[in-house]
Amino acid sequence: MLKYIGKRLLFLILVLLGVSFIVFTLLYISPGDPAKIMLGEAATEEACEALREQLGLNDPFFVRYFNYIKDIVVHQDLGISYSTRGPVLDQLLAAFPNTVKLAASAIVIAVVVGVSLGIISAVKQNSVIDNLVMVFALLGTSIPIFWLGIMMIVLFSVKLGLLPPSGYGTWQQMIMPAIALGLQSTAMIARMTRSSMLEVIRQDYVKTARAKGQREFVVIMRHVFRNALIPIITVVGLQFGQLLGGAMLTEMVFSIPGLGRLIIDAITERDYPVVQGGVLLVAACFSLVNLVVDLLYAVADPKIARS
Repeated sequence: MLKYIGKRLLFLILVLLGVSFIVFTLLYISPGDPAKIMLGEAATEEACEALREQLGLNDPFFVRYFNYIKDIVVHQDLGISYSTRGPVLDQLLAAFPNTVKLAASAIVIAVVVGVSLGIISAVKQNSVIDNLVMVFALLGTSIPIFWLGIMMIVLFSVKLGLLPPSGYGTWQQMIMPAIALGLQSTAMIARMTRSSMLEVIRQDYVKTARAKGQREFVVIMRHVFRNALIPIITVVGLQFGQLLGGAMLTEMVFSIPGLGRLIIDAITERDYPVVQGGVLLVAACFSLVNLVVDLLYAVADPKIARS
């Protein structure tokens, strides 16, 4: 098991290095002078040159990249924001918990509703309930998040006055963003649960369990659902990682001060260190989620850990 965890940690480090190199390269070749952005267009060339030298912007590409990685590893320093002149890490740590809460709320809704609908749909295959679930899954994967969010604001806030249209902090303000963000994941999880269970439900050991007189609920949950878990764990992990990185539109529609909104604002202001740090943080979280999924594989099927 330790060997299995060690291999996955090594892959995680390599992925993060690759992501950091790609993002650093893209921002390195992006137009714009950081010194001009920080000092303003009215700054003298001498002042800009002094700031470039202070920030190490005159160093060769690989020297700058090495120093960037060294600062992250040794000092946990992601650089200085061009807009606020403050540490990038402080801005990310202030915004990231809001994104995590939103993504966690969305994935909880998606797992509870999606798995439940998938199980019911698989057990009632080709019935009216199954067809309704499949229609819901099709709509869920097709409706754009921003459109759904706007329609929910119009209906539940403007027309009915039941929920606040924007903001963040109370559980009432979390309901609409979590549902809007989690709808596509709910549909994906429902479809995967149904598909995975249908592959298992016709196996001989399921027929044997029924022949022994076990209750249908026990057969479905212990023998069918448990053996269908691996694909479900996979899609849940991938969806949670995507929710962490894909909450930008939801945060913009509902005015949530999260990581996605911070990155969009930084792109608009050409605040490259914030963009770079935000993308790297999202990549790290996505990689950690995949690591947790790999470990859950080993728990669900011990043979995987020995491979």
